[in-house]
Amino acid sequence: MAKKRGKKASAAGRRKAPARKRAARRSAGRKGGGAARRGASRTQAPRQRGMPPGMHTVTPQLVFRDAARAIDFYKQAFGAREVMRFPGPGGKIMHAELRIGDSVIFVNDENPQSPVVPASPNQKPTASIQLYVPDVDAVFQSAVSAGARATMPPSDMFWGDRWGMVADPFGQVWGISTHVRDLSPEEMKKAGEEWMAKNMPQQSQPPPAY
Repeated sequence: MAKKRGKKASAAGRRKAPARKRAARRSAGRKGGGAARRGASRTQAPRQRGMPPGMHTVTPQLVFRDAARAIDFYKQAFGAREVMRFPGPGGKIMHAELRIGDSVIFVNDENPQSPVVPASPNQKPTASIQLYVPDVDAVFQSAVSAGARATMPPSDMFWGDRWGMVADPFGQVWGISTHVRDLSPEEMKKAGEEWMAKNMPQQSQPPPAY
């Protein structure tokens, strides 16, 4: 009888051993998963103090005489997504936010009390916005089809970008780029000198902004 009980106990122990191993694995998995999640949260880039989520340090703010029409244009030309819109008196837009790629721009209608005036198609703007995209030719054509004026067709530039420029119907100028190759400072300097020698023999105008 003692031998039989010993055999039964041994068999029961063998049956329990895989069960204990499975339980141990599940416990380790739960612990490991929790540690991995905690580790991932620790390795995420910390949110910068004083900055809303999704924003960058520098944010352009564009002023228009017809901000609603400008928003529609940027949606069509650049695939902009409207994040929010805060209406002002008289159907004007006091503040709106558009996301283009990973960046946000602010848009609003002109305000007589503001020191900022809208860009104008009849005057050269004081600044341009540079836009990096995966396919400069496609976005350039999209902007022109939406009503922008082509000021420089896309071409391969000496600093490693394929780059073009458009002026939108409201007078704002946009540089559109796709980075195509990396250059060292020495290579860029040499390529820039060759470009200027070919395109600016009399030094009559500065090289394009980039």
